[in-house]
Amino acid sequence: MNGESGRLQGKVAIVTGGASGIGLATAKRFLAESARVIITDRDSAAGETAAGQLGSRCLFMSQDVTDEPGWDRVVTKAVDHYGGFNILVNCAGVFRPGSIEHASLDEWHDIIGINLDGTFLGCRAAVRHMKADGGAIVNLSSVSGLFGDADYAAYDASKGGVRLLTKSIAVYCARERYPIRCNSVHPGSIDTPMVQSIIRGADDSNAEDRAWRTGLRLGRFGRAEEIAAMILFLVSDEASYVNGAELVVDGGDTVGGVMDLPALKD
Repeated sequence: MNGESGRLQGKVAIVTGGASGIGLATAKRFLAESARVIITDRDSAAGETAAGQLGSRCLFMSQDVTDEPGWDRVVTKAVDHYGGFNILVNCAGVFRPGSIEHASLDEWHDIIGINLDGTFLGCRAAVRHMKADGGAIVNLSSVSGLFGDADYAAYDASKGGVRLLTKSIAVYCARERYPIRCNSVHPGSIDTPMVQSIIRGADDSNAEDRAWRTGLRLGRFGRAEEIAAMILFLVSDEASYVNGAELVVDGGDTVGGVMDLPALKD
């Protein structure tokens, strides 16, 4: 890192869900700001490809974020390779429709497990590791963690849980005088592989795409890079007094009331 400068110089970050979408965009932005990064993902092929493209300051580890011992292995890798880590971004998640009437218990458990349990396990591992020397945690929630959508019962519950888990961690670390900040980011409709898979899975994908775009106040999807920019701010020293906050990045879609999103049938 000799001769390098950047907002994250000297920082080491773990980014889950780093093989695609917001996680990949975040890893790229961190690397551009001189951080060293470990990306994790359960898609090993995509993760290896991404790490190869991102360069020598990026490592990939295959990870199921719901596996508790797996988090120990990720922390050990960070310690062995980089001497530790001081940034965690919980990006791993799933986005699937399912109303309260039609979602199965298995579907509920799967979504809650990845989106909320995985975030809990990551945060617990990070707090235990960072409590002496400090760090920053950013959890990816969603605008769906702020209001209810009729067709996304489990997803809404998981992201609402991430929102309040984040606040609990923030006040806990403050009470214990751990130098750790924890904040949540709440994206709106972002052009990611997860969103596109929902659109492609509709009976009429063209109509579904038009319906989504009609409901967007700025007339377009957000970009993963725009979410990564917010995450970068939150983990940087510029946000040293930002703790327990929920930062909405949705192009104004939720300003002045909840907008109707297109109904996605089970």
